Order: sequence, then structure tokens, then C-alpha cells
Amino acid sequence: MTNNSQKPQNGLPNVCITIAVIILCLCLLATTMQAEEGKDILFHEDFADLEAWKPFTFPKIERHSSYSILQEGAVSYLRAESNSSASALLYKNSFDINRYHKVRWQWRIEKVYEKGNAALKSGDDYPIRVYVMFKYDPESAGFKERLTYGIAKAFYGEYPPHSSLNYIWSNKQQDEKIIPSPYTDRSMMIVMESGEEKANTWVDEEVNVMDDYRKAFGRPPPSTASIAIMNDSDNTGEDSVSYIDFIEVYR
Repeated sequence: MTNNSQKPQNGLPNVCITIAVIILCLCLLATTMQAEEGKDILFHEDFADLEAWKPFTFPKIERHSSYSILQEGAVSYLRAESNSSASALLYKNSFDINRYHKVRWQWRIEKVYEKGNAALKSGDDYPIRVYVMFKYDPESAGFKERLTYGIAKAFYGEYPPHSSLNYIWSNKQQDEKIIPSPYTDRSMMIVMESGEEKANTWVDEEVNVMDDYRKAFGRPPPSTASIAIMNDSDNTGEDSVSYIDFIEVYR
């Protein structure tokens, strides 16, 4: 009888431990939810479709890269394929970089370009890049800049970007993380990954665009930005396939 009467008492510590574990889990969940709620997300793209994106092409480049949705069960990816081609996907809406200056994404490549070289025009191709472009503002431009951009608009029908940051998967190891484009000093290449060591592996990236712009150009960026994704091989004449699982702009 004594043993039976003690059984409920012996079980109390186990019950208390279980309750404590449940409370701890609920606290951790609440903390995580609060952190996510405090994260001001402008957009999060999972690539279920391409409704929020439009083609972005370049003058004098007739062969364009192809972009499609790859579905694997309940998960979808952006598939970017280039074959001696160049074009990008541009997010349809621009945003204020002063408010939303952080970007994170997950990407994967199948291979790099053998002839790729970030320092040369002939090698300025990448199997994947996230491309942040900053809008030209004629109201804040000087006379010489207004003249240059006015000529460009007359020729192409619209103003070119004021400047850009290219977050690239470089074809080979680079000595510097920030590299000027071989075409223009208004475009800076920021090396995120290099070579094929991580090929066929999903890689997470996260950047602060505001900080990177200051490092690259030595001044704050123009306020209006847009974001694009590109796989290009028009200079090297090679081919490659790459993927993006998601991309997110937030603060």
C-alpha cells in the first residue's frame, strides 16, 4: 500500500519537467515570431510564377537568356539558362533603398564559365548574379551628367541606370571582393562566391546594399532602386544553368 500511495508523488517530477519543456518551447516560438514580425519585408519571392517579373534586355544583344519555373513537388525554383546569350529578369516594382536596404537569397549553379574573367570585357559573364540598379535622377544631376544621360535617352528611349551593384558568382577566385566592371565605372561587381567548389549546392547569401554601395562608390546611393537576376554568357560564348530558390528585400 505504501508503494502504491507513493506512485503519484514519484510521477510529479516527470510531469513538471514535461510542462517546463512545453513552456520553454512556447517561449522560443514566441521569440522567433516576434523577431519575424519585427522584420519589415518589402517582398519575398518564392518563384511560384513570374508574375512580378519582366524581361530586361540590353541594346545590341539579340540572343537572350531563358528563365522559367522549375517545380519539384511543393517547392519551386527559378531556372536561369544562358547559351551565348544575355538578358535578365527585372522585378516590376522599384523601392526606396533608404528604407529597404537588405537582400537575402539562396542560389545554386551547375558550373562556371571556363573563359570567365571579371577583369576583362571578353570574360564579363557569370552563371548567376543578383543585380541592384539605381535610378538616374535628372533633378539631382549636374550639367555634364544631364547631357550624357539625355543623349542616352534619345538613343535608347529611356534613361540608363545611374549605377549598379552586381552580386556575382565569380568564375574563378578573385583577389578583391569589389571589382569595377570592365565596361563602366558606374557598375561594381561584388564577389559572393567563386569557382565550382560549391557547384550543385544551395548557398545562402545576405547583403546590406547601402553599406556595399558606400564601399564600392564612396558615397550614398540614389534613393530609388530596382532588382534583377541574370545569367549571361554573350562574351564567353559558353552555356550554363543556375537556380534561385527565393529572394527577399527587407530592412
